[in-house]
Amino acid sequence: MARRAHSRGRKAAQDRAGSVPVQRHERRNQLRTIDADSAEMIFSGVLDLLGNLGMQVDDPQARQILVDGGCREDGHRTYYPPELVRRTMETIPRRIEFFNQDGHLAFATDDKTPRFGTAVNCVQVLDPRTDIYRPCVLSDISDHGRLQDALPHIDMAASLGYPSDIGAEDEALASVRALLNTTRKPIFFTGHDEHGVRAIWEEMGQRVGGMAALADKPIGLDLIGPISPMKLGEETCQRLIMAAQLHLPVVCYPAIFPGMACPLTLAGAITQATAESLAGIVLSQLVSPGAPVMSGSSVMPMDMRRADMAIGSPEYTLAGLGAADIFDYLGIPSWVGSGCTDAHDIGPQAFAEVSASLHGTSVSSTALTHNLGVLSSGRTGSMEMLVACDEMAAMANRFSAGILVTKETIATEVVTRAALDNSFLTDQHTLDRYQTEMWIPELFQREGLENWQESDALDMSARLKEKTLTLLQGS
Repeated sequence: MARRAHSRGRKAAQDRAGSVPVQRHERRNQLRTIDADSAEMIFSGVLDLLGNLGMQVDDPQARQILVDGGCREDGHRTYYPPELVRRTMETIPRRIEFFNQDGHLAFATDDKTPRFGTAVNCVQVLDPRTDIYRPCVLSDISDHGRLQDALPHIDMAASLGYPSDIGAEDEALASVRALLNTTRKPIFFTGHDEHGVRAIWEEMGQRVGGMAALADKPIGLDLIGPISPMKLGEETCQRLIMAAQLHLPVVCYPAIFPGMACPLTLAGAITQATAESLAGIVLSQLVSPGAPVMSGSSVMPMDMRRADMAIGSPEYTLAGLGAADIFDYLGIPSWVGSGCTDAHDIGPQAFAEVSASLHGTSVSSTALTHNLGVLSSGRTGSMEMLVACDEMAAMANRFSAGILVTKETIATEVVTRAALDNSFLTDQHTLDRYQTEMWIPELFQREGLENWQESDALDMSARLKEKTLTLLQGS
C-alpha cells in the first residue's frame, strides 16, 4: 500500500460547511462540437455499419427478437436494416424521470439544469482518514453513500468502488444495499449477469412498494455495455430484455479504446460506439416500445507512450461532447464521463483536468455527467476529490447559465438612479442580488495577498480533508 505526501499541518479552521447558499442554474449556454450536417454523416456511417457489417449477437433469444423485428441473420452476424433502426428510434422516450427513495422527483433527462454523478468502477480508494491507497471495502461504499447524500451538486449516487471484501457474485447487490441505506438519492449501478441485476431491481422494488411502483418512479439506472468491436454479449442482451420487460431504465453504451478496438480518430470511435449502442437500443425497443433507455460515451483515449487510458485528456471530454451531440440529434437521452483525472493525487493536475472537463460537459447536451471523484485514470475513488468536484460542478453550473438578458438585468433604471451619487452598493437592486448574482465558492479562496500571508487558515488540501470528514461525521 502506498502513502501519499502530507500537506503542511496548520491550525484547524472553523467549519464552513453549509455557509454558502446552494444554487442550481438552468443551462443557457450550449456548446456544439458536432453540427447537424456532421451528425447526419455520422448517423449514415452508423447505418452502414449496422446494415452491412452487422453485429455478433451471442444470445439466442435476442437474435430471435431481432429477426422477428426485421433484422437479417446470416451465419454468426445479425444485420439491422436502416428503416428498422429509424423506426425503433421513434419510440425511445426523450424524458426519463429519476426519483429519490421518498418518491420525490430528483431530476429528468430533459432538465435544463446540468446534473452530476460519481462512478462505480474504482478498484481502490484513497482513504481520507489515513491518506493511504488501499482496496475498496464495503464500509467505504456506506461512507460514499453518506457523503454523496450530503453533497448538493451530486444528483445521482454510485458506489465509487468495488468492495474487495465481498465475493464477486454478491458485491453488486451488497454495494447497492449499502447505498440504499445511506443516501436517499437515485443510484446507478452495474452487475455481473441478468440474475444479479434482477436481484438489485427487486431490492429497490422492496424499498418503494413493489416492482410496479419502481417502474412508475425508478430510483435506479443499470449500466449495460456492448462489447467492442460490434458485439452484443449474452449478458448484455439478457439485461436489456429484462429491463425492457420491467420498464426500468438502462444506459447502453460500450467502453471503447481508440486504436485498439475502434478507429483512432474520435469521429470514427464515436461512429462505431453509436452503432454498437443503437444495436442494443433497437433490441430494447423491439421488446417493449417506449422502454426507458439512454446511451452516451465511454470513448477511452489511450496515451500510446504507456498504453494506458487518458481520461483527463481533452480527447476524452471531446468524445463525450460529440456523442452527446449525436444522441441529441437522434433524440436519445445520454450521459457522458467528466470530472475525472489521470493524476494519482489531489493536486494541480487533478484540478486542471477536472475543471476543464466539467466546464465542457456542463454546456453540452448531455442529461448527466458522471465519473466525478475518480483519480488514477479511473482506478482510484477519492471522497476528498469528490468534495472538490462538487465545488467545481457548482462553478461549472454557474458558467452554463450564461448571461440572462432582460429589462431587469440590463438595469438602465438602476444606472439612472445610482449613477449621480455612485450609490450602486446600497441600491436595492444590488441588495436583492448580492448573494445570488455571482457564484460564491466555499473551498476556493479569494482573499487579498496580505490577509492570505498573515492568515493561519488551512491550505486547499487540508480544507478538503476537513470538509470531507465533517460531512462524514455529520451524516
